[in-house]
Amino acid sequence: MDNNIANINHLLNDETGEKHFSFEVLPPLKGNGAASLFRNIDKLKEFNPSFINITTHHSEFVYHEREDGLIERKRIRRRPGTVAIAAAIQQTYGIPVIPHVICSGATKEDIEYELLDLQFLGIENLMLLRGDKAQEDKIFKPSKGGHRHTTGLIKQVNLFNEGVFIDGSTMKHPGKPFVYGVACYPEKHEEAPNLEQDLRYLKKKQDLGATFAVTQLFYDNEKFYNFVDLARKKGITIPIIPGIKPFAKLSQLTVVPKTFHCDIPEELAELALMCKSDEEACLLGIDWAVKQVKDLYAHGFNNVHFYTVSAVNSVHEVMKRLVETGLLQKNNK
Repeated sequence: MDNNIANINHLLNDETGEKHFSFEVLPPLKGNGAASLFRNIDKLKEFNPSFINITTHHSEFVYHEREDGLIERKRIRRRPGTVAIAAAIQQTYGIPVIPHVICSGATKEDIEYELLDLQFLGIENLMLLRGDKAQEDKIFKPSKGGHRHTTGLIKQVNLFNEGVFIDGSTMKHPGKPFVYGVACYPEKHEEAPNLEQDLRYLKKKQDLGATFAVTQLFYDNEKFYNFVDLARKKGITIPIIPGIKPFAKLSQLTVVPKTFHCDIPEELAELALMCKSDEEACLLGIDWAVKQVKDLYAHGFNNVHFYTVSAVNSVHEVMKRLVETGLLQKNNK
């Protein structure tokens, strides 16, 4: 599979019925190197991923006590290197990459330089996101000179695609335009007043140029199907890729709803309460994810996206079982 952006769009609009999967990775912590990340990719590459998302995290503030006793506030980035990791993955594995570009913690100038770097590296696929609020903030606060909403980021990328910099000057040789996707939320974004408003915002992102959307993780397929039905009624026609993360620990019964703002279905919750260890919960999560993906494929959603943080081995087992059922083909190269 080569890295041409046309292949991504072709894939997402494929009507042959062929089944695909993709997954998201997190850049390593500052100073940890990329070896563990590549080991995780090595575990999953055998199943022919259609693309790999590379997430990013904004800088954050930490407080240090100085020798004079005063407290000093410093901005640090714990997970740098999204652009470099994306380039390394694409070059090493030949798998299309889709790095996240976010508003959070970035100025318009920061974003412009990031786009230039990505363009120089031949990376043409993006996920455009607002990003999470800083840990010390109760509400999202954009950086000075940054974007408050994803729509502002989209408009900047659109101008860049047209060969226009943020200062209004024009590029002598505009490169190949970026194609980008956005996030969506089957159980609505935590800050949205209701699902209707959330869908209006998704429609606006589509109208501005988004060509696909990837959902937040969910465990109840019916909620996803209802979301897609509502989206289509609102005129949202872009492919919507379901996002899955295998349930892995007993603690996730309470942590997941709080962190990701999604419900645990009653059937899954009852089964989880019967588990006596994290090992049993992990096996349950694998079984549930296999069931989810089979059902999604059966309903015509042929591209399924996996969130792999702390779940790489579970995702590998899910993919292995899907290959055994004949739903997916393993790469024998």
